[in-house]
Amino acid sequence: MSFDLDRLSSLALFARVVQLRSFTAAAEQSGIAKSAVSARISELERRLGVQLLRRSTRKLALTDEGVRFYEHCARVLESADAAEASVAAASADLRGTLRVSAPIAFAQMHLAGVLSDFLARHPELEIELSADDRFVDVVEGGFDVVVRIGRLEPSGLVARRLASDRLVVCGSPAYLARVGTPESPADLVHHNCLHYALVSQRGEWRFRGDDGSALTIPVRGNLTTTSGSVLREAAIAGLGLAVLPSFMVARDVAEGRLELVLEGRRRAEIGVFAITAGRQLPARTRALVEHLARAFADAPWAVDRGRARARGVGKTRSHG
Repeated sequence: MSFDLDRLSSLALFARVVQLRSFTAAAEQSGIAKSAVSARISELERRLGVQLLRRSTRKLALTDEGVRFYEHCARVLESADAAEASVAAASADLRGTLRVSAPIAFAQMHLAGVLSDFLARHPELEIELSADDRFVDVVEGGFDVVVRIGRLEPSGLVARRLASDRLVVCGSPAYLARVGTPESPADLVHHNCLHYALVSQRGEWRFRGDDGSALTIPVRGNLTTTSGSVLREAAIAGLGLAVLPSFMVARDVAEGRLELVLEGRRRAEIGVFAITAGRQLPARTRALVEHLARAFADAPWAVDRGRARARGVGKTRSHG
């Protein structure tokens, strides 16, 4: 015989009646009416086909079948209490394994240090980190937390915004000296625009028009890759312009390896999110999400807009 939650609830209610030796006391402790308690016990007896309790105006007495049934109920409830206590203790001590997924570059540049600090604080925990730029399914992948960067589509998942970021257009000083600096998105026709393959429309870059409306510019380039890190290295090497999140290039901009162009013309910000499968999370998962939120609250990768190319901005020269 399989038990559903309603049956287990009836077992617990029967055990409570026996322990308190009173329908009234059991009803008060359970927060339900005495008549409801009596009805549940009668239904339990009907389902089992035996009488469990002898009722009188003064007291309750167990039948022989009731004694045997209560012994089984008590063992079931003791096991449930032990299981609950075990989980609570493990949660309090933050033991166990957390499976985390994050984009490769973000994991390397920002997440590794933050996770190391978290593990140092909670030595009984283990983390399995999967670094992957592709979209991963939180549930099917069996992940506790997925770090996702971009704009989220509506879903049944729970998203905690950790920080804001923005996409920037950048190129090396050598490339801009050789080809020229674009003054407007339309000038990109003269540029080698490096493509990130994991976006749906990699042949188009999106900007804000002069009137604030959306502006889509078709672009061409001789490098397409699924790796943001490869795009960054190619841009630093002077191959062309790339659109990258600021968390990847903030230090390069600050140290002069890359320069921002078309600042203020990109559209909305993007977010850095911690995605979980639900709201009722183990304590270790909640603790990790809170730790990530504190670590990234100040967006340590914010790009200094003042580092955008400020020298005499000339017209973009054509390749031909």
